[in-house]
Amino acid sequence: MSKKSFSIRKRLESFVYAFRGLRWLFDEHNAWIHLVAMVGVITAGFLFSITQGEWIAIILCIGIVFAAEAFNTAIEKLANVVSPQWNKDIGKVKDLAAGAVLICAIAAAIVGLIIFIPYL
Repeated sequence: MSKKSFSIRKRLESFVYAFRGLRWLFDEHNAWIHLVAMVGVITAGFLFSITQGEWIAIILCIGIVFAAEAFNTAIEKLANVVSPQWNKDIGKVKDLAAGAVLICAIAAAIVGLIIFIPYL
């Protein structure tokens, strides 16, 4: 087993792959729904001049929801390649991944309500 040497070029290429993944993420309708919600929340944050701590919570929630959506999309794409025909267990896996996104989105919405309701 040979150990590969560190390469700045290879590290930079990894960013290309990551940004390509983000582009593929936004082929998904749900990612666009999250994007619209993000724009609304960020706009509200500026309008209400939320605190630094509130911004941290909002940014973490946004990141978690988009990461969950990316994992869900990756799982769905992989499952469709592994089992193009309907499979009960693959269906459960896909449902669990979608459920994880829903959990993150609900938690983010609750955080948003906790932050923004006092400003209303």
